Formats: sequence, structure tokens, C-alpha cells
Amino acid sequence: MTEQLIILIEIILIDLVLAGDNAIIIGMVASKFDSSERNKIIFWGIGGAVILRIFFTFIAAYLLQITGLRLIGGILLLYICYKLYRDVIQNKIEEKNLEIDNSNFKKAILTVILADVTMSLDNVLGVAGAAKDHYTLLAFGLGLSILLMAFAANYTAKLIKKYSWISWVGLLAILIVAIELIYTDLKILL
Repeated sequence: MTEQLIILIEIILIDLVLAGDNAIIIGMVASKFDSSERNKIIFWGIGGAVILRIFFTFIAAYLLQITGLRLIGGILLLYICYKLYRDVIQNKIEEKNLEIDNSNFKKAILTVILADVTMSLDNVLGVAGAAKDHYTLLAFGLGLSILLMAFAANYTAKLIKKYSWISWVGLLAILIVAIELIYTDLKILL
């Protein structure tokens, strides 16, 4: 297999495992409103989140090219692997304690955007780390995570719940990316 195909597979697995929790939060926030406002909150919330996710992903990809920061990124991904491993082993989905103010439409949109920004660090870092300097694959991974977050989160969550091996393969992909990031920097630094 070529390097680009391996990177593509890693990105898809990372997105499958890490994009679903963001969609759950969006659904939680939107569910507190009536149906006429719900679709607007989802549209504007995801729209704002997409813009920020694009910005942060390309910043992360740029920063991961800097010696020393790959090591930090790899260590962060190891921590994400540990948390994901705990969730997979314990077969549980973390309960998200999110305060939702359903009195204001604009606050709901801001809540969706902030929740996505805070929860998407793992996805952004994983995809940016896997893509290395392949910006076309980075853009694909970013687009896929957005599509999964916006449209296929419930299906993805059901798929992962039914076939738990997907979580293990995704966990392995994240672990490989973390080790590659750490190894690349240690090779240069030592």
C-alpha cells in the first residue's frame, strides 16, 4: 500500500471513532428547542463550528511540522488513546454534563459552537497528525469529520456500538499516529 492510502485509512478510522460525540452534543442542545428553531440552531451551530474546525485543523497541521510540537501532539494523542481505551474497555459512553440555556436562540448556537470547539481537539489533532504534510488528505479528513458530525453521527454511533471492533481499530490508528509523531521528534531531537 502506498503511504497516502495508509494515511487515508487512518484518517477515516480516526474520524469514525472521534466525530460522533460532537454530534451528540449538538443534538442535546437542539433538542431543547421547538422544531422550527431546532433546524436553525443545528445549521448555524454546525456552520460556526465548521469554520472554527477548518481554522484549527490547518493551524494544527502547520504546528505539527515544528520540531518539538510533534512530541507534544503525540503525547496528547496518547492521552486521548488512554481515554478512548478506558471507554472501549468499560463499554460506556461518557455522560456529558452540559448546561443548556434554552431561553435564547443565539446562546444555543454559541453553546453548539463552543461545545464543538472544546470537544474537537482530539479529532483535529488526530487528523492533522495522520495527514502529515498531505494537505489534500487533511482537507478530506476535515470534510469527512464534518459530514459525520452533521449527518451520520447517529448511524456511526450505532455502527460502533454494534461492531465494537471498529473502536479497537480506530484506537489502534490513533495510537500509531501518536507513536509516529513522538518518534519523528525524538529522532530529530536525539
